[in-house]
Amino acid sequence: MGMLKSLKEALKPEAPIMLPMYNLGYIPKIKKFYEVPPVVSIENISVEFDGFKAVNNVSTEIFPHQVHFFIGPNGAGKTTMLDIICGKTKPCAGSVIFHGTSPEIDSSMVDIDVTHMREFEIINLGFGRKFQAPSIFKSLTVYENMELSLKGNKSVFKSLFFKATKEQKAKIDEILSFVELKNKKDEKASGLSHGQKQWLEIAMLLVQEPEVLLLDEPVAGMGKPETERTGVIIRNIAKKYAVCVVEHDMEFVRKVADVVTVMHEGKILKEGTPDECLADEQVKAVYLGRGKFHKSGI
Repeated sequence: MGMLKSLKEALKPEAPIMLPMYNLGYIPKIKKFYEVPPVVSIENISVEFDGFKAVNNVSTEIFPHQVHFFIGPNGAGKTTMLDIICGKTKPCAGSVIFHGTSPEIDSSMVDIDVTHMREFEIINLGFGRKFQAPSIFKSLTVYENMELSLKGNKSVFKSLFFKATKEQKAKIDEILSFVELKNKKDEKASGLSHGQKQWLEIAMLLVQEPEVLLLDEPVAGMGKPETERTGVIIRNIAKKYAVCVVEHDMEFVRKVADVVTVMHEGKILKEGTPDECLADEQVKAVYLGRGKFHKSGI
């Protein structure tokens, strides 16, 4: 017991961050503070494409139980940041560190450099990535999509003959209820609305139990009711996981985000709470153009 205690003390961060949890819009506006380490550290990341620096020396952190938004004008480097985190794009400088847990040392934190790992290796560590266009199997039912997304060996042969266990079926039903698709589970995915297809893909990620969920413009093309429902889903996901989002809808950002990173020309322009970032005059000038106010109230 003495050795385990010593190891835990040695691995404990020197200065735990007092993390503000800003519950805006869809849940009560109560500020709470937790001493927690980040789940992902992005350190001095740069990416270059044919001499153009898409991301230039960016450093930030993503925390558990937070919804962290990357916003900015087109070409600011937002989606590239998600690509770097999940391994789709490799940086020319800097590192991405995943702070996972080690059951061997009483669930203490361990640091894993994922910068140059392959995508499937990063996913297996506990990352889930959703791209802007839904990636679902439209010819299959909602339930069959979920069944294919379960963790495990997904060779073509095993997928053809795979049958979910009783526990796995219960888990699928629970997640489909969470995204309000349980009553659609026997319907073909092709018959879902645009928003429901987005929710199905989010559900397909959740069934894999990721520690970090990366969402690229999850409400693009949605009407107001579906957008609001997506906000509720994301806020509820953050009760268990870290969520990182790229989005252009500023009203959605204001209501859902805990932390906002504003990017411009590959660099961080401003980082803070939604109110802090969206009230910043430099952010207004860069993001909206010449400081004009957006109809959303920015």
